[in-house]
Amino acid sequence: MVYREVTMLEIKELLRLWLRGVPKKAIARQLGVDVKTVRGYVREAAGHGLSLEGGEGGLTDDLLAAIAGAREGGGQPRGEGWDLCHAQREVIKKYLEGGVRLSKVRKLLSRRRVVVSYSTLYRFAVAELDFGRNAGTVLIADGEPGRELQVDTGRMGIFEVSGTRRLLLAWIFAAVVSRFRFVYPVLRETTETAIAACEAAWAFYGGIFRVLIPDNTTTIVQRANPLEPIFNATFLEYAQARGFVIDPARAGKPRDKGRVEKSVRDTRDDWFAGEEFRSLEEAQESARKWSWEEYGMRRHTRTQRMPREHFDAVERGALLALSPEPYDIPAWSAPKVARDFHAQVAKALYSLPYPYKGRTLVARADTRTVRFYLKNGSSMTYGKLIKVHPRLPPGGKKTDPADLPKEKTVYALRDVNYLQQQARLHGEDVGLFAQALLNTPHPWMRMRQVYALLGLAKRFGAESVNKACGIALKADMLSVPRLKRMIEIATSAVPGPQYSNIVPIARYLRDPKQYALPFASREGDKTKKGEDQ
Repeated sequence: MVYREVTMLEIKELLRLWLRGVPKKAIARQLGVDVKTVRGYVREAAGHGLSLEGGEGGLTDDLLAAIAGAREGGGQPRGEGWDLCHAQREVIKKYLEGGVRLSKVRKLLSRRRVVVSYSTLYRFAVAELDFGRNAGTVLIADGEPGRELQVDTGRMGIFEVSGTRRLLLAWIFAAVVSRFRFVYPVLRETTETAIAACEAAWAFYGGIFRVLIPDNTTTIVQRANPLEPIFNATFLEYAQARGFVIDPARAGKPRDKGRVEKSVRDTRDDWFAGEEFRSLEEAQESARKWSWEEYGMRRHTRTQRMPREHFDAVERGALLALSPEPYDIPAWSAPKVARDFHAQVAKALYSLPYPYKGRTLVARADTRTVRFYLKNGSSMTYGKLIKVHPRLPPGGKKTDPADLPKEKTVYALRDVNYLQQQARLHGEDVGLFAQALLNTPHPWMRMRQVYALLGLAKRFGAESVNKACGIALKADMLSVPRLKRMIEIATSAVPGPQYSNIVPIARYLRDPKQYALPFASREGDKTKKGEDQ
């Protein structure tokens, strides 16, 4: 059986009718309650001193509160299952605090030989252990006018542009005090569209709010943290340039931006539904017009004021002034300095000082300049400024000769004048020979020959090469290989050192006296042999 709760107003009306002499059954029919309920309240009121003779004057608020409190908890008595649950209260509480589902708790209780129905267990958990009840919330104050602006993103739906179906997204802004809303449709949720949406919002509101409260979209918040969030470098620099601060909502805590949280559904239903747009610009203009003329002039259920009039009255004058110049959105990246001492940013190459070869830097590129900074750690935080280059279009290349090693600069920059200066250091004719080699419409094509000429000077000496260059110039011969042959022939024709014809004594030649037996002549040997015979 379902028991209907009797409100304080109905209790008062019930007793008022009884004091006027209306029968109890008639009171029950009129109020839609059971006659036993009427009798119970009349009996309780009589116990608190209310009587027909006293009239309605004794029907005070304190008496009604006492009667309601006495009747609270009435109804049928609890059954045996409730007593079993009460005996296992601490066990059930422990399971629920551990995240165990209530259906599983019932199974665990049955293993303890405690068998109760699920409905009884559910009612006990709700009534005694606050199961399934959300924690109470506190209504947060709106704060100062013109200070906080909440922003959220959401999907509006599909629309067709030039025969292509596209998903339309929207950045939705809501002023905390006046609830004045601004909608900015986009096709992609990026940092660039977030900045563009903010710029459009400042123009719509006529000023800049001091605090922006977004959710934890990665286009604004790089890493969510309730205490120390890490912001996207591009958007953080934009916030600094415009003078507002970012206070993101906690992850999974939509109440932190409750003024705008439910606006996605309402905006989709009231503005986008049923509309047809031929371009994104048309959708943006429609959203601006809807925010200004329709939503702005519709009475808000909470403030009971027109949002646009409310905003003009209390918030517009408290906003920061708009900047007269449009914001130049920079692009941040982390390029690596290659072996050629260049780093690529937005498909263009820029030189860096050669000690940074192989290192990863942080680059900031706007429409005018590209700045390179030292990178701190694994994040996009940066330190000392290293180099500034003018911004180049994709495919461009900017090389500063001071960034390259001295031995690499000449060849990399095709510096033929430097090669001529180096050739003159080995002699006047060597310099003239190098100048004649480079005297062509395309001098850089002869740089290798000049390098070879300088190599001859190091190998054979400056004097020999200078002499050979003088002879070659008189004969109008400008071939470095033939010049090398000339030097080699001249070097081999020079007579070598004169050596003596005296043959030195052999190293192991000994005096005859050093042998044990003297040498006998051939005639003496023959005489001795004849005598023996």
